[in-house]
Amino acid sequence: MNSDLKITSEQVQASVPVTVFHLDGWLDAQSEDQLLETARLAYDEGARYLLINMKDLDTLTSAGMRALQKVYQVYTPKEEQFKVAHLKLCSAPPQIYNVLGITGFLQNIPMYESMDAALETFGRE
Repeated sequence: MNSDLKITSEQVQASVPVTVFHLDGWLDAQSEDQLLETARLAYDEGARYLLINMKDLDTLTSAGMRALQKVYQVYTPKEEQFKVAHLKLCSAPPQIYNVLGITGFLQNIPMYESMDAALETFGRE
């Protein structure tokens, strides 16, 4: 099993432009900075809505969850914190979905079963 993280990115036009990150591998202490840097760079280049596709994510550790929380803070303006979700997640494998659910993570960051289902919701809050 490969413990590296690969992040591929694409732009999708939903009702607003959405940047989609496809994660493949492990989101852990070795890769948390990689995710955060990639997200900050996209934000600096104008991305305001981010969808993280977890379909190929093998492992999510507490450090990986910390990275997701930091990405949430980058993309979520304080004044819109409880109104509009600028960061959404999709397609998490069952073991990762369970960890996110148990820790209460999904109270702030919405999770969708598929990329299409998530994309439909951007800009409609």
